Amino acid sequence: MADQRTPQPVDEHIDGQIDEQADGQVDEQALAEVVEFTSGLIRIDTTNRGGGDCRERPAAEYAAERLAGAGLQPLLLERTPGRTNVVARIEGTDPRAGALLVHGHLDVVPAEAADWSVPPFSGEVRDGVAWGRGAVDMKNMDAMILAVLRSWARRGVRPRRDLVIAFTADEEASAEDGSGFLADHHPELFEGCTEGVGESGAFTFHDGAGRRIYPIAAGERGTGWLKLTARGRAGHGSKVNQENAVTRLAAAVTRIGEHQWPLRLTPTVRAALTELAALYGIEPDFRDVDRLLHKLGPAAALVEATVRNSANPTMLQAGYKLNVIPGEAVAYVDGRYLPGGEEEFTATLDELTGPDVHWEFAHREVALQAPVDSPTYARMRAAVEEFAPDGHVVPYCMSGGTDAKQFSRLGITGYGFAPLKLPEGLDYQALFHGVDERVPVEALHFGVRVLDRFLRTA
Repeated sequence: MADQRTPQPVDEHIDGQIDEQADGQVDEQALAEVVEFTSGLIRIDTTNRGGGDCRERPAAEYAAERLAGAGLQPLLLERTPGRTNVVARIEGTDPRAGALLVHGHLDVVPAEAADWSVPPFSGEVRDGVAWGRGAVDMKNMDAMILAVLRSWARRGVRPRRDLVIAFTADEEASAEDGSGFLADHHPELFEGCTEGVGESGAFTFHDGAGRRIYPIAAGERGTGWLKLTARGRAGHGSKVNQENAVTRLAAAVTRIGEHQWPLRLTPTVRAALTELAALYGIEPDFRDVDRLLHKLGPAAALVEATVRNSANPTMLQAGYKLNVIPGEAVAYVDGRYLPGGEEEFTATLDELTGPDVHWEFAHREVALQAPVDSPTYARMRAAVEEFAPDGHVVPYCMSGGTDAKQFSRLGITGYGFAPLKLPEGLDYQALFHGVDERVPVEALHFGVRVLDRFLRTA
């Protein structure tokens, strides 16, 4: 049953009249709090191992208490005990404007402490850097949201649009206990929401030649996680067996892993290539996209994973004894498809698996696409450019997926916008699910300023 307990405001609750014309600068306390909250959330171990093995409730209560301290009335909602989500609403000044969803997830992927330079759940802040699992994925953004809203309460700020704030469970697995549960069972909480922002976008990408690029996500490839099952004739390992399930499976997995998917350009990716080409003074020849990507150099990394569908074998399961040929073998494949590419994806898998291997979706979610000529995208761009005037904002499509997929069931158009100004040499993409995940304090300060600017004007 959903837990709709409303936390009581803590001591630092700020009363007072709201001034819609309040100063547009975050206060010093917000800059301190974003670091404090990032570290505090990291120290709460919300490891999601899949299969329901996670407990987000302590982090949800942490977030809810700080929302209450900003004068809000957050709801705590669960499908499964301990798998807690937080939702709160802020009334805007323009009742005619559609509401904006601002979301971040509370769970993180596992971390092997022996591989890390610091304990992954220490939340240590050292030499101007906050360390730990979730530092970029995505407790930093959760902390930014909390710091901005509390700064508004102190300064008497209201946004132009209604904002719905959602901190979710289970994003790192199926989202069934998180955004999927909220979208399917509590759609009323998102009434009026037309657009949403979450991970991942507006981070600094250094191209190695002095340019700082800030990609804002305006699309996501769809998720097609696959289970392949091959069946055959069990028997003794010393006998000839033309119906070997392992052999059949291995052949199908090899075909999938070696398949060259055809080029497919979505509007978001085409826009990204067009803007990147202009930045580098290149004529964008879409007849030879691979050559265009080569000309873009390191910046090609922003789009090269999203010009095609993909399917990567990741897991194999077969047998129980070396000298026994099993009657069944199973493999798992991480498949991703572009907006409009699911039909081609499934037809290709039918061909690649062949008649001896059955495949099915173990998990399936839609591909997303958002307009890059919308007022909301323009305001995101403007917010980044205000605090990074030397930066170049471009759209991009995420190769993976976020909670925006589930929220799209409610008709919410999703963007990736979790701003960070990163130093050269810090590989943002490698930190996602990687060892020694960390975020500079200055990057958090930049994120708070940009997020404050955008959310006030969105």
